[in-house]
Amino acid sequence: MVYYLPSGNHFMRGNEASAEAAIIAGCQFFGAYPITPASEISEHLAKHLPQAGGIMIQMEDEIASIASVIGASWAGAKAMTATSGPGFSLMQENIGYAFMTETPCVIVDVQRAGPSTGQATKCGQGDVMQARWGTHGDYASIVLSPNSVQEMFDLTIRAFNLAEEYRTPVILLADEMIAHMSEQMVVPSLKEIRIVNRKKPKSTDQSFFDGESVAPMPSVGEGFNVAVTGSTHNELGIRFTADPMTHRVLVTRLVEKIRNSVEFLADFEAVNVDNCEVGVVSYGCTSRAVYEAVEMAKDSGISVGFIRLKTIWPFPEKIVEKMAQKAESIVVPEMNLQQIFFEVQRVVKGAARVIPVNKIGGGEMLTPEELFTMIEGSVGEH
Repeated sequence: MVYYLPSGNHFMRGNEASAEAAIIAGCQFFGAYPITPASEISEHLAKHLPQAGGIMIQMEDEIASIASVIGASWAGAKAMTATSGPGFSLMQENIGYAFMTETPCVIVDVQRAGPSTGQATKCGQGDVMQARWGTHGDYASIVLSPNSVQEMFDLTIRAFNLAEEYRTPVILLADEMIAHMSEQMVVPSLKEIRIVNRKKPKSTDQSFFDGESVAPMPSVGEGFNVAVTGSTHNELGIRFTADPMTHRVLVTRLVEKIRNSVEFLADFEAVNVDNCEVGVVSYGCTSRAVYEAVEMAKDSGISVGFIRLKTIWPFPEKIVEKMAQKAESIVVPEMNLQQIFFEVQRVVKGAARVIPVNKIGGGEMLTPEELFTMIEGSVGEH
């Protein structure tokens, strides 16, 4: 019998929820190196992925981990790795290779306090910009941000679907708090879960790195003669490193296939953005303080709207612009030193005052009371 988590209510931690979702999404290969606070994903998949017919390998380091994932994907497997900040840093060159070769894969980064070794067991949100700009060159990334155990499950499945649909790496940017908390989650029946598989070529005459839409992807061993290189290449994968037009066409297409899909990719929870004095833009574990802070503001007669980002990159500009048309101030709470704050400020263009609320170190969460204090203090200051 093939292993699947049965549908229904479950009580589990975020890391295990992500691992279970990977199996349901069709993950057949997981390569990783142990690191706090992501190790439970590896441990869970070491036990259950083989029961589902997949392979889990503990590699010698994070560089080898992402390399194995890329290789497995080109062998036809849906593939994933999981790490935290230091490991994510080590993976960046090969992540760039995956972007350039249009290799679908999922990378879970469970953030902790950094930089460097930092506070390995403490929560942070300091990898936001690294998830967007971590590797070199021009590219566009898809980065998802869960704020609950349920979304560790749901967004892991979405990450696999988007990776397969767009032939690109997709990053699930979790954090220690969400990864290690336990709460109820609901698993739908398998027939209710949307699963996307990559397009496969129908003939050997097709090009595999070309087209306005996403090109089909052959697998090693299926009889296709295809070059896979991180160097500039044409639609057949053949290296053309001296031709400026080949590079422009290739890299522009890699970026535009994401930019042109922002409306589909941008996922968020939005409440009262059309008629609020104060707006809040949040994501991940920090967003869990927003709900109570909004109720506290309501009790004080302050109209608050909020946007919770489930997709961080590409950044959902239109909904933030919409909020700025009404709100006098927009508060941006983060467990870093203003990484999304500057993105909100860029989009708002001075239409509203953007106020950062930041806390780092020790894994201390922003409380609803702290957030409410900033909301209350922002009223009438624009």
